[in-house]
Amino acid sequence: MFYDRATIELLAGKGGNGCVSFRREKFVPKGGPDGGDGGDGGNVILVASRRLRDLTYFQRQRHFRAGKGRPGEGVKKHGKRGEDLIVEVPCGTQITVGDELVADLTIEGQRFLAVRGGDAGKGNARFVTSTRRAPRFAELGLPGEELTLNMELKLLADAGLLGFPNAGKSSLLRRISHAKPKVANYPFTTVAPMLGTVEDPDGHNQFTVADIPGLLEGASEGVGLGDEFLMHLERTGLLIHLVDVTGYYGKDPVDNFISINRELSGYSPELAAKTQFIALNKGDLASENDVKKVVARLADEIARRCRSGDPAFAWLMDMADGDPDQVDGSSAIITISAATGAGINLLIRRAYDLLQRSWGRQPVLQASESGGHITYRPAAGDHWEVLEEDGIYHVTGPAVERIVARTDFENDEAVGYLQERFEKLGVSDALRAAGAVSGEDVIIGNMEFEFW
Repeated sequence: MFYDRATIELLAGKGGNGCVSFRREKFVPKGGPDGGDGGDGGNVILVASRRLRDLTYFQRQRHFRAGKGRPGEGVKKHGKRGEDLIVEVPCGTQITVGDELVADLTIEGQRFLAVRGGDAGKGNARFVTSTRRAPRFAELGLPGEELTLNMELKLLADAGLLGFPNAGKSSLLRRISHAKPKVANYPFTTVAPMLGTVEDPDGHNQFTVADIPGLLEGASEGVGLGDEFLMHLERTGLLIHLVDVTGYYGKDPVDNFISINRELSGYSPELAAKTQFIALNKGDLASENDVKKVVARLADEIARRCRSGDPAFAWLMDMADGDPDQVDGSSAIITISAATGAGINLLIRRAYDLLQRSWGRQPVLQASESGGHITYRPAAGDHWEVLEEDGIYHVTGPAVERIVARTDFENDEAVGYLQERFEKLGVSDALRAAGAVSGEDVIIGNMEFEFW
């Protein structure tokens, strides 16, 4: 099976707790606090890799957890940082959270910092002041971020082969590359996309071609393999449309050409607008006269599309200097035989020439865009606010919620320090201004307090 979709759950490592410790040495009766900080939790990082072909691995492994940070120790020793978890995904993987696209990993080694480890807690040595000489409390480490990601793989190919089942796409891919898709002398269709690397006849240049499973009428609405694989054509710069000159199960070749283009438009106008040319396959199975008739009819249909402004054949308009009356539709048709190799070199040259045109229109990726972490995450900020609902006051905001999460509520001194910080932030004043009086409930984060 070829898997191009997966859902995974990620959990970053928890930060280590700070340490409560005091220096104990001979002849040093009051060594003072020396508790060290904990270690930060590990991150979960997704990395694009060419080693993976699809998302099969994520069908059996859906949960990923990074390492926890170690707690601090005495003598101001900091805890060890949690191990980052590196998760490899195939190049071409798009990552979404809900309906939002958050990353598109297309280049080998490209990284996406998916979830960040929790911050470490500070040891008691951090809380020494002129009036607090021996703090007996430390901060707790924060939990790591959790996230459910949806992954969708879209093959990275320069050109895509499309057409009805048994048009000869797999045979053509075997002929022009070293890929080995299954072919046989009985009707069947490819059930998984295949990639092949093609060299031009001179051996100086290469490009990649994807063999997309055969389409049927209604594919854009899910008929047959439908839009399960149409999405793999979205990244291509060129569509090589294979048309069986003998017809598909008795259907007219020109009608087949029109049907496939209708499905492309139904799936995505952007996909239908991609540069396209026609490879009229199985020329060795039809008479020369029959081939000429099909070419003439296809040429008329293509010329009509050019005159109507079809962007897929805009390159023909360029060849005619923008004059629709001078468009030669037959220039978009190459008669080939994937079985005998007839016309193959001409097809490869035409594909490479058209790809060079599309590459020239694509933005160049700067080196700085392909390295390091890619993070789509707003900054936490220090904003907080007080809201009242049904007589209960809620204090919300990253600044106050993080303070609460770091507090050890089993330690009275730590709770007293929490109260000091709230006073300095103005939380108590804001609650009074909102109408809170002693004895009323206040919720901050996942903790409930009584206001006094």
